[in-house]
Amino acid sequence: MQKLKENPSASRVTDMTEGSPARLILAFALPLFIGNIFQQVYSLVDTMIAGHFLGDGAIAAIGATAVLYSLLMNLAWGLNNGCCVVLSRLFGGGDRGEFRCGAAAMIKLDLGIGLLLTAGSVAFLRPMMRLLLTPDEVFEQSYLYIVIILGGMLTTIAYNGCAGFLRAIGNSKTPLYFLILSSLLNILLDTVFVIWLKAGIAGTALATVIAQAVSAALCMGYIFKNYRDYLPRRSDWKPDRTLSAEMFTTGFSMAMMQCVFSLGSVIMQRSINALSTDIITAHTASRRVYEMLMIPMSTVSSATSTFVGQNYGAKKFRRIREANRKMLWVELLWSVFSVIVCWTLGRPLILLLTGTDNREIVSNALLNLRLSTACFFPLGALFILRYTMQAMGHKVLPVLSSTIELTVKVLSAAFLVPKAGYLGVAVTEPVIWCLCAGFLAVFYVTAGNQNQDRKTVKLIKEVC
Repeated sequence: MQKLKENPSASRVTDMTEGSPARLILAFALPLFIGNIFQQVYSLVDTMIAGHFLGDGAIAAIGATAVLYSLLMNLAWGLNNGCCVVLSRLFGGGDRGEFRCGAAAMIKLDLGIGLLLTAGSVAFLRPMMRLLLTPDEVFEQSYLYIVIILGGMLTTIAYNGCAGFLRAIGNSKTPLYFLILSSLLNILLDTVFVIWLKAGIAGTALATVIAQAVSAALCMGYIFKNYRDYLPRRSDWKPDRTLSAEMFTTGFSMAMMQCVFSLGSVIMQRSINALSTDIITAHTASRRVYEMLMIPMSTVSSATSTFVGQNYGAKKFRRIREANRKMLWVELLWSVFSVIVCWTLGRPLILLLTGTDNREIVSNALLNLRLSTACFFPLGALFILRYTMQAMGHKVLPVLSSTIELTVKVLSAAFLVPKAGYLGVAVTEPVIWCLCAGFLAVFYVTAGNQNQDRKTVKLIKEVC
């Protein structure tokens, strides 16, 4: 690690190849956790202000097309996160020149995919919304909201690219500070645009885009000021075919995993949109609550991937096994806590978020919330296994598990939801989490006795 730390920024990086794995991961995860909480504030504030000041229809308008944005952003985030996984391995390996080349490749990939997705999504937005069966009564509101959000997609990609760069070298605190600031700005702008200026649903979208742009600009300025030795030089922009291929394939693998997942969500959202606007509102509200509760699990998994990437680069496989065992216990404890919260406080949380007096909305939201959190531990185990395999360069199994998810959602949308209604929607994702976690666990147990790819078997055994 000496080569990468011979610079004034050494105090701002974290070497995870030495010291207690659990302590390092949890310390690294804490700023990520706080940052993710504030990032969810974007969605929560939009939903609360829409519900309390614009009505149930505004929540339905936001929720009806949220999966489109998730699909497009998950493609960009997946590519970016894959590149950051490779960067963390390069950091663990200690070659500063190769690290800078990797950073150059990541910037080019992020910029290219950002421009392509922004132009394509805005151009074909209305046909995609029709394909989703967006209800006519909220169509124009929904279009106005999502076209503004998609128009600002590059700001989100820029922030996540900068934050991923910093986390790859062990700095998870700085992105947090900028994210907190932008989240507070988002709340202020929501208040100004919607309550004072009466800008309606467009105001909530503008507030989000402006706040994200501020966080991206601040993060870029900080990197240029404090991490010049880590940034690409003129010679580093020359393509390195081997490194670029590793960046692209790792990023593409994670992007495909995310996109397969999001494509399934698009299919499910189409079924939900066909039910009623009340169901759309209920589903949107319940997801806002349990996605907030998911944050500690996804944060621990994300921090574990940085730990795994650095230790895999340093060839310290025993530390990886120890870390994974301890983090699974953390996931279990949080899952139990989430179930208790949702069964005791679920109803007041839904009422606080939506401001509704519609009993159908509340009861369906509560149904989805309780069924989802009941299967949080399989989801946490799935997060750990997926992130670990990706951090070690394995690209196939995470995509296969996402393919299982897509298949189940297609079958559910085609057969279960038309017969069981919203109950069919509510049971689909918990079933998927259990199946995918079981798939990865079974593969690990049986891999040694089957004629599988040797590298795959070796990677799984090293980590588990």
